Amino acid sequence: MAKVIALDYGTKRTGIAVTDDLQIIASGLTTVRTHDLFDFLKDYFLKNDVEKIVLGEPKRLDGSDTHSSSAVKGLRKKLGTTFDMEVVMIDERFTSKMAFQTMIDSGLKKKQRQNKELVDEISATIILQSYLETKS
Repeated sequence: MAKVIALDYGTKRTGIAVTDDLQIIASGLTTVRTHDLFDFLKDYFLKNDVEKIVLGEPKRLDGSDTHSSSAVKGLRKKLGTTFDMEVVMIDERFTSKMAFQTMIDSGLKKKQRQNKELVDEISATIILQSYLETKS
């Protein structure tokens, strides 16, 4: 079985998480500059068997689109055509807050919790875990 990769897109950075080969466990992979995202993914897909991309979909509390929704929808289309792969959207409301709480619960010091790259990576992991839970 191939892996599933998840993206927590941001204008500056994109957090990335990936499943194991059995698609049971979501793990943080890295955070890349959004400018370098497609180069990173091309290289990763050459070295790893990935069948699907899960992309965090930004929503307001009432379910309406946010200021970044159109950029994410454009990214979804570009990912699908560039990599000829299914791209699934998952609601990402509260993932950054959940990631920050996870960092607190893990005992990370305040300075470590200010690492925005780590927050993005954990957010991508939460998005991917949400996808896995809805799939099963």
